[in-house]
Parts: sequence; C-alpha cells; structure tokens
Amino acid sequence: MLARHHDPIVAIATAPGRGAVGIVRVSGQDIGPVIAAVCGRPLAARQATYLPFRDAQGKVIDQGLAIHFPAPHSYTGEDVLELQAHGGPVVLQLLLARCLQAGAELNPATGRPCLPQLRVAQPGEFTERAFLNDKIDLAQAEAIADLIDASTETAARSAARSMSGEFSQAVNTLLEQLIHLRMLVEATLDFPEEDIDFLQKADAQGQLRRLQTTLAEVMRRATQGAILREGIKVVIAGQPNAGKSSLLNALAGAELAIVTPIAGTTRDKVSQLIQIEGVPLHVVDTAGLREALDEVEKIGVERAWAEIETADAVLFLHDLTRQAATGETPDAINYIADDARIAGVLGQKLPKNTPIIDVWSKSDMASAEVLERVSGGVLISAKTGTGLQALRQQLLQLVGWQAAPEGVFMARERHVRALQQVQAQLEKAAIQLQAALPALDLLAEDLRQAQLHLSEITGEFSSDDLLGEIFSRFCIGK
Repeated sequence: MLARHHDPIVAIATAPGRGAVGIVRVSGQDIGPVIAAVCGRPLAARQATYLPFRDAQGKVIDQGLAIHFPAPHSYTGEDVLELQAHGGPVVLQLLLARCLQAGAELNPATGRPCLPQLRVAQPGEFTERAFLNDKIDLAQAEAIADLIDASTETAARSAARSMSGEFSQAVNTLLEQLIHLRMLVEATLDFPEEDIDFLQKADAQGQLRRLQTTLAEVMRRATQGAILREGIKVVIAGQPNAGKSSLLNALAGAELAIVTPIAGTTRDKVSQLIQIEGVPLHVVDTAGLREALDEVEKIGVERAWAEIETADAVLFLHDLTRQAATGETPDAINYIADDARIAGVLGQKLPKNTPIIDVWSKSDMASAEVLERVSGGVLISAKTGTGLQALRQQLLQLVGWQAAPEGVFMARERHVRALQQVQAQLEKAAIQLQAALPALDLLAEDLRQAQLHLSEITGEFSSDDLLGEIFSRFCIGK
C-alpha cells in the first residue's frame, strides 16, 4: 500500500452546485480531533446527531447531522465522519476548510498538529480505500461508478447487481473450479508415478468442459453488460435531404434537428442519447455526403466522415422519392450513382465488422412501383413511424444485444478482454488434455495464466497503474 493511502482524507461528497443537502466526508485511522473540533463533542457510533458545526472561533457555520462510523464498519474500512449540511457551495467549502484547519491545529499534550497528513481526497480515493481495505473488490468498485453514470434504468439495475457482488460471485465460482483443476494437475506433477491415470480418474477433461461452459455463460452476460455500459454509437449517413434529421427526431421523439427541404441544412453533427429496451444509443445526425459547395459545408462533410469511421453501426439512408417510378430520369440516375459512390467509400473507411443498415426513407411518399423494387434493408417513414420499431430491433440484433435485462450484470471492456484471455488459455489446456501424452507442465502453466487473468477482474492481482486509471475516473468525494 502506498504511503498516501495512510493519510486521512476529506472531501465534499455531493455534486457541485446548490442543493437541499450537501455532505462533507472525512476518512482516516483516527479522526477524533476533527470530530471534536467541528462538532464540539464525541459522537455515538452510527447514530445521526443534530448539532451546530463550528469554526475555529466557535461560531456556527451551519447546523446539520453528524454521523461517525468507527472502523472497520464503514464504507472505507477506516474511521469515517459524515457532515450533512445545507447544500450551498459556500457552506460546504467552509466545512471542508474547517476540517483541514482542525487537522493542522496543535495538540496541547504533544505540541504537534492533530492530523498533520489530513488532505483533500483525490478522485475516487474513498472507494479506493474501500477496495484496499477489503470492503469491496475491484469489480464492485467499478460498478459503483457505473451506477452513478448509468444513463438508463436497465443500466442502473445491472450496475446495482454488480455492486452487490453478483458479477464477482460468478467470477469467484469460476476461480474455485479453476483452482480445483489446477490442484489436480499440480498433484500429478508432484507425483509423476500417478501420471495421466490420476487425471482420468478425476475426470479432468469433464471438469475442464464444465468450466468452459460456465465461462461461456459469464462471458455472454458480461458482454451484454458492456453494451449496457458503453452504449452504441449509431451514425445516420446519406446524401442531403435523404431524411437523416427527420429520422433522428423520430427516434428521439423530439425536434432536435432542423428539417427543411433545402439541401445542406445540417452543417454539423447533432447528437442525442436515446434508449431501446434499456440499451443506450448515441445517435448522431451528420451533414449530407456530397461534394461541398462552400467551406462551411466542406468542414461539415469532413466531420460527418470522422463520425462514421468511429460508429458501432451506420444507418445509410436512401430517399425513395428520388428513385424513378417509370423509366430512368437524369436525377434518379445521378442520385443512384452518388449512393453507390458513398457505399463504396463506406466499405473502404469502416472496419469490416461495423454493420451498415440500408434504410429506405420516406416510404409514405413513394410510389408502389418504387417500393416493389426495394430489396433488403428497412423501409421507414419518419413522418408516420412506419418501420421505426423494426429498425430499432435490427440495431439491437446487429450489435449483439440478446440478454433479458434482469439476467445482465454491468461489466467493462477490460472485464470482457480478461474473460476472452481466460477462454484462450482454457482452449490451450483442452488441447493438452486431449493429447495422448499431455505435457503436464504446459497444461499447468495454461491453467495458471487463466487464473491470473480471471483474478484481474476482482483485483486480486492488479497493478498500481491499473488502480490509478480506474479510480481517477471517479468523482471527488466518492
């Protein structure tokens, strides 16, 4: 544990701005001097006490509730003091300053500062202390941040399940099975006279298959949780006046983008977060793709392509009213040729695994002959709502959303990557076990590596750099 982890810390634990209630939180090994200085008397453990909070001259800063959580029965595992005051920024800053001042005051008995190391907490440091003091594991700590950042009800409920330990329990079950299998292999290495017969009698192959089956289910739920957490970036692309802004407005259920018959109305991206079955969708409307007529539109088209290249899925809109009903007109020929050109550029710029959905817009205005010629994609009308639900379902299907909401726990990309590495190591182990003369030392190493990758999820094995990266993304006071 780094030296800074022993310092007592203090921070405002509520969001910036005005509110009915604001909280200042203190955590450390011995915070009695701060309690005495601010509250004027000792506090009963885990009982809310209404009293005045006083400054160094004894004047009242505010009146509110003070709660003392003695170690180890607290959020951080250390002594914790929570001061619940009125939620004005000035009041909370005065309380914060008073706590820091109390730590610097001299102890009459020793002539030294009461808490010389008391300092303002860094982002996520309270939760980091909880992790380091074994109050929660790393996956639970991350779930706390995910719960705070959840953008849909489904995401919030999934984060709550992970925070309560459901994801960690699934990982620990895998660890138990893996350690048991490792024990069998290591025993065979220690007693080579038993050789492969020992593993066969213990059904090592059956144990490994069951472990892989359990892992596959955990991976499925974690992958769905990662989609819930990260959301899906969907970019609407197409020629000018294809109906992109109308589609954004229809999906969002609000007039977010300006819609006019004038080509080039949208000059810059317009983004909106919506949800489909609890899955967050970051929908981006972009400028029409064509040869720019002026410098402003040129910048808009460049930004459109930049958004398209980072999309999880692209909705390529085709205007049905610009398809010729009978014969071929110059306008229809040019429009179809420009669509083909855009499709070619999309194929070059996008990764191969990025889905492109052909969306045929303005179906309410198209002739029956044109509609009959459409094959593939989704027919929609942003005006009447026709086809929008089918489009939503296809989006979810293409990005891999399959799980029922209540069966998903929140997970992150690093969790999914770790599980994929475990899967790869177990596949290597299965190949070794199936060999006529297994290389037991290689088998043991494959299982050991699998255990290390699995333990990274809960933080049993983790680097300080990883911890710093994770907790730096938390808000101050949490």
